[in-house]
Amino acid sequence: MAKRVADLLVDVLLETGVQRIYGVPGDSLNGITDSIRARENIAWVGTRNEEAGAFAAGAEAHLTGKLAVCAGSCGPGNMHLINGLYDCQRSRVPVLAIAAQVPSAEIGSGYFQETNPQHIFAQCSHYCELISQPEQMPRVLEIAIQTAISKRGVAVVVIPGDVALRDAVEHKPRLLFAEPKPTVCPSDEELETLAEVLNRSKKITILGGAGCAGAHDELVEVAGKIQAPIVHAFRGKEFIEYDNPFDVGMTGLLGFSSGYYAMMSCDTLLMIGTDFPYQQFLPKDATVIQIDVRGEQLGRRSKVDFGFVGDTKATLRALLPRLEQNQHQAHLKESLEHYRKARQGLDDLASGNSTKKSIHPQYVASVIDRLASKDAVFTFDVGTPVIWAARYLRMNGKRRLVGSLNHGSMANALPQAIGAQVSHPGRQVISMSGDGGLAMLMGELLTLRQHDLPVKLVVFKNNSLAFVELEMKANGFLDFATDLKNPDFTKIAEGVGLLGLRAETPDQVEPAIAQALKHDGPALVEVAVSRQELSMPPTITYEQVKGFGIFMIKAVLSGRGDEILDLAKVNVLR
Repeated sequence: MAKRVADLLVDVLLETGVQRIYGVPGDSLNGITDSIRARENIAWVGTRNEEAGAFAAGAEAHLTGKLAVCAGSCGPGNMHLINGLYDCQRSRVPVLAIAAQVPSAEIGSGYFQETNPQHIFAQCSHYCELISQPEQMPRVLEIAIQTAISKRGVAVVVIPGDVALRDAVEHKPRLLFAEPKPTVCPSDEELETLAEVLNRSKKITILGGAGCAGAHDELVEVAGKIQAPIVHAFRGKEFIEYDNPFDVGMTGLLGFSSGYYAMMSCDTLLMIGTDFPYQQFLPKDATVIQIDVRGEQLGRRSKVDFGFVGDTKATLRALLPRLEQNQHQAHLKESLEHYRKARQGLDDLASGNSTKKSIHPQYVASVIDRLASKDAVFTFDVGTPVIWAARYLRMNGKRRLVGSLNHGSMANALPQAIGAQVSHPGRQVISMSGDGGLAMLMGELLTLRQHDLPVKLVVFKNNSLAFVELEMKANGFLDFATDLKNPDFTKIAEGVGLLGLRAETPDQVEPAIAQALKHDGPALVEVAVSRQELSMPPTITYEQVKGFGIFMIKAVLSGRGDEILDLAKVNVLR
């Protein structure tokens, strides 16, 4: 039989090392799924929603660093991909999306299910092109793949179903070379300037992000030379926090006071591999140095006095011989002591007082951290679970974290856990799900059962969009439209074929989570956590204090003073 365009497409993916495609089948994808069906070395991972397929692909790409692929049929099918693809693009992970299109002869006629994917996906991709003729394959596909890999983001190939079924003109992949891995380093002159600034500074703080992946040892060695506490952004937590005597925690809305203190009390801030977005948490008067492999990010968030283009590992290795030992240790010692107290304060909140019925979510997160395996992969929903993951999951160099940390989408944890588990079948994968997030893509529980994926879900059930409520309170608004009338998630889990467990009192939390983690298969633990738990940011502004005061007045005047009492019981009378 003649090779079809769809067959050549799959050949190219195999040559690139792709092992699976996530998505939902449809008639415009028939040629591609039929070609996958006939192969043993590539799998179709069916999800219940294409959005989940895109999130899953993004998780795989994050954990492996390699290209991952998702697909959707024409019109509504591939449109469902868009939220997950936005997350992949903003998380800078290499993902290829195959967007099937209506029959080529019908494009432009308003045909059934017709959309314009080139327009739809333009803002969440580096490359998005239509294959309208067999002669374009495999070149367009290979350009897409190279773009996704080299720019660390999303590329989209749009292909009509009838074109996928035509005879191929080319018969094999064109690009047969390994992925290039260049190093980028500032010039010698720039490195001398950088070293000179650091050598004359006394109170230096480092802020590191995801760009520090693979450079842990170099980062710690530089910190020792310049006597700098290291603050990490959330995306840098898994790469920076462990085996680090200079670690002083996170800053930002999810962080805690020690990271904020170290940033605000320095005279020189060294930002490395981070696109930390919150300007209000960056110092205004310090000398700011920024190092990033993407030159376009220099000065994007803060005024920058010295900007250098380079990847973290190569730059720090070249910088180290030029650094003098900083003899000024006061700033580092004060920052470490501040971190010790802040860490102790957070740990004190993670108590499981068996004499009280209320379950603090901090305690649940601390139990997950303590019982999870040394190489566990954690996913966490945007909302309050992301706070507890940031503050209570401890990294060790083997554990991994996957979240929607730039795009900030709800419902990400479960589909990302699917991608993590499929691509790492021997690893323990734990999803810290909010009840709102889980409900949004709850159909993916069926995906766990369908593919026998032993993901463990811990559902923080507070019957509300709790993080939204916190934002309302901080701005002086009464809670509105945040109540959730949730089902019994354990019964839903059991109906799907998962192990379903519940914890309603503190003493039930650890046994339930331990049982779930030992279970040979997917499991869900529903934990009834206190709704009124406050998560204080590392610094409180006057506007937040004012807003919270207005909320309290409004609550009392509107007859909802019981909320004030609940807040006191949960957060003060622990």
